[in-house]
Amino acid sequence: MQFSSFDATYIDSLCAGDRPTEEHFVGYFTALLQLKLRSRLHSPQAVEDVRQETFARVLKALRNPGTLRQPERLGAFVNTVCNNVLFEHYRASSRSQSLDEEGQPEPAASGADALDIAADKQMKVKVREILLKMPQRDRRLLKAVFLDERDRDDVCREFGVDREYLRVLLHRAKQEFKVEYVKRMGNQGPSEMSMWTK
Repeated sequence: MQFSSFDATYIDSLCAGDRPTEEHFVGYFTALLQLKLRSRLHSPQAVEDVRQETFARVLKALRNPGTLRQPERLGAFVNTVCNNVLFEHYRASSRSQSLDEEGQPEPAASGADALDIAADKQMKVKVREILLKMPQRDRRLLKAVFLDERDRDDVCREFGVDREYLRVLLHRAKQEFKVEYVKRMGNQGPSEMSMWTK
């Protein structure tokens, strides 16, 4: 499948109700959302309900000025909205069904789908760009702890600090990353952001 890129003109046309743009939006994201939802929901009706609710929320949000500051991130925005709708669907299912084996809400699949992969690729590029702008020590520290997931004691030895001071250094580095991230990305909050700022 060919991934599309989006710009402000596309978003404006979509919000204005331009028919060819709406048809492209629905066709393009239907294909991606069905890949995502079929692996998470057993019922075709549930897939359709979540898809339609996702589109309704996205279109409503886009008509609110300032919701999506970076039009090129429309794919990631649709994915985030879909995840929220899916989560609500699971919650509603768990409330309305018994918790025996047949009645449990459908678990999310662990495998990544096309929409997740596309958003993940974009995010990795942005994270790398931000890291390159940071001081070398902060960059090495964040890479060692979060990207390479090295043992904290090894990292302490490499940086010549104890665990308590490592925590201080990490906090500062994460704050620095967060400031740069918010400057570049606005308030969109993908999963990588929580990794750096929690």
